[in-house]
Amino acid sequence: MFDVSFSELMLIGVIALIVIGPERLPKVARTVGHLLGRAQRYVNEVKSDIQKEMDLKEIGDIKNQMEDAARSVQSSMTSSVEDLKSAVNQPTQVVQDSLDEARKALDVKKDD
Repeated sequence: MFDVSFSELMLIGVIALIVIGPERLPKVARTVGHLLGRAQRYVNEVKSDIQKEMDLKEIGDIKNQMEDAARSVQSSMTSSVEDLKSAVNQPTQVVQDSLDEARKALDVKKDD
């Protein structure tokens, strides 16, 4: 986190020994250690929460992309099915029209 050299730590330790005194220094050092540990854990939790939120956002983006791709595939399949239906119905209609004309011609000949 901070760049603190060994000589700076020693200077801080000597000043703390003078200010706090040798009787209370171990207790204060333990308390400072616990507080720094808590702060470090809190920072790590915040980092992991931020990472989770970023991951959720990425997953949501991927989900949206997949839904768009699925809609695109569905629309292309629908248009392909419609094209196939029209390709099948057109010759069938031509054959049906030819049969209707033939029936009419036969009916006209029977009546004569």
